[in-house]
Amino acid sequence: MYLYGASGHAKVIMDILRENGIEVNALIDDNPGVNELQGKPVLHAYSGESPLILSIGSNRVRKMLDEQLVVSFAQAISPCSIVSSSAIIGEGSVVMQGAILQTEVKVGRHCIVNTGASIDHECKIGDYVHLSPHSTICGGSEIGEGTWVGAGAVVIQCVKVGKWSVIGAGSVVINDIPDGVLAVGNPARIIRKING
Repeated sequence: MYLYGASGHAKVIMDILRENGIEVNALIDDNPGVNELQGKPVLHAYSGESPLILSIGSNRVRKMLDEQLVVSFAQAISPCSIVSSSAIIGEGSVVMQGAILQTEVKVGRHCIVNTGASIDHECKIGDYVHLSPHSTICGGSEIGEGTWVGAGAVVIQCVKVGKWSVIGAGSVVINDIPDGVLAVGNPARIIRKING
């Protein structure tokens, strides 16, 4: 197993993989100042290593690398999470300790379902989404591609959050949110557009 990105996020993924009896062979990172992480070598150029997980927090960078690399992507799902047998999780996605994915949840490619995040029944989570620690997505809601839901934020049932938006930490989303905006507060209000 290989990880692309040698950061704190990679350390958490390494823990999850170890919990599943999988050892990381090496990491890939273009930072010349990082040569090892938790005793594993860091390579400075990608040369076809596989299977691979993109261990990078930036949603846009994960999408860019996904589109550039021709490789077999793996998943990392913590055994300390609760995942319904009817949930579908896309390739490259990671589900961290304490996360809960209920019945018929669909999680896209290269998503981060962070520590203690909760996704209730029949939610749809688009590709490259990051659900931060202890965020809650209530039943029947949809989160669009590339959106970042901040720590402790709540999206109530049957709400749609657009693509490439940001929901601020601790916010409560009670109405649909369009693409490409920053929304914060309780209830969440759009405060500005986000440029590309």
